[in-house]
Amino acid sequence: RDLADRSGPELFDFLLGPAAQEHKRVLSHPPSLRVITAGMEAAWWLNDKLEEWLGEKNAADTLTLSAPGNITSEMGLALLDVADVVRPYPEVVAFLRDVEHGKHDERGDFLDRLADLPGGAHARDALRDYLDRYGMRCAGEIDLTRERWSERPGTLLPVLLDHVRNAEPGAAERRFEEGRQEARHKEREVLERLRALPDGERKAAEAKAMIDRVRTFAGYREYPKYDIVNRFFLYKQALLAEADRLVTAGALTDREDVFHLTLREFREAVRTGRVDEGLVRRRKEEFRFFGTLTPPRVLTSDGESVTGSYRREGVPEGALVGLPVSAGTVEGRARVVRDMAEAELEAGDILVTVFTDPSWSPVFLGIAALVTEVGGLMTHGAVIAREYGLPAVVGVDGATRLIRDGQRIRVHGGEGYV
Repeated sequence: RDLADRSGPELFDFLLGPAAQEHKRVLSHPPSLRVITAGMEAAWWLNDKLEEWLGEKNAADTLTLSAPGNITSEMGLALLDVADVVRPYPEVVAFLRDVEHGKHDERGDFLDRLADLPGGAHARDALRDYLDRYGMRCAGEIDLTRERWSERPGTLLPVLLDHVRNAEPGAAERRFEEGRQEARHKEREVLERLRALPDGERKAAEAKAMIDRVRTFAGYREYPKYDIVNRFFLYKQALLAEADRLVTAGALTDREDVFHLTLREFREAVRTGRVDEGLVRRRKEEFRFFGTLTPPRVLTSDGESVTGSYRREGVPEGALVGLPVSAGTVEGRARVVRDMAEAELEAGDILVTVFTDPSWSPVFLGIAALVTEVGGLMTHGAVIAREYGLPAVVGVDGATRLIRDGQRIRVHGGEGYV
């Protein structure tokens, strides 16, 4: 509503003023931060205390399986429901496979053409419903310039077609319920063992309170990012409308050239109707160069790059060490994937990639474990891996270079090595 009637410099004044202030308010809202912290601290408490009292490592991983109200894990499960709509119609499946392999445009026109096929209207409506709710997401989504799923729906097709091929009807509901039952079973087992200890009733009561707390609040951790990305997509649509006006006026060759301007430079171009094409060319060259650089693993706030290595106690010779973020041990075929749009996975595969963010959650439902080069205990990939019950090791330096696609590997999610 706020964006609908604004254009030109007034739009930029709004984005740089009231919109930016509201954005900051939402991000730093004290009750919101307390809810996120409550879930995190409950998980840490459970891991610490249950290891101390029962010798149980990473107990919170199982206790948070299928925690309710997590918008990111729901997004992954929802694509399984779309696969259920598509699967009964062979002509639709064949058409979408052609789109995936570049025989038709993947930017969205194929959705309109689906209606010409038997069952195509149902498939189109299911995909559009999914995009209406989640289409603002994409890999690297904090970067406003990245193409959103709703801008290039074909990005989702490799994962959707994997689900059509590998999953059974009703898999989303069944998978969520299996996780919920496993978490409940684990809770009963833990509480029974605690009650058998000295001062067991007190320990069991404290653990029960923390289990309830983590399951109540764990899912909320994904909502602030969902809110941010919703806002960003609305901003992007409004800004691209300004870029289109500059193209129409002949001041700009390509609408996406504005991605190489600062917001204030873009505002000045809209005000004057002129764009410094030399500046845009230089920025494009710089951007291409920056893309060849490897960022340091740790960078302090004053610019110092810190190097180091993991401790290797208890790690077999030759294993790759990382951070344990989701317990379990799985052996399988490594699939080294750098772009979600190129992910072709079979059941039991282990995803090896540079990083994951919420956009990867649909992929998680077709794999057995996760290995990434970047990440930590509370990054999105780790949170969703735990909720789906996937063993995961993150922060494995050079994983996509050292692990070969198709190689057989074993992931020790509780110990943090591959």
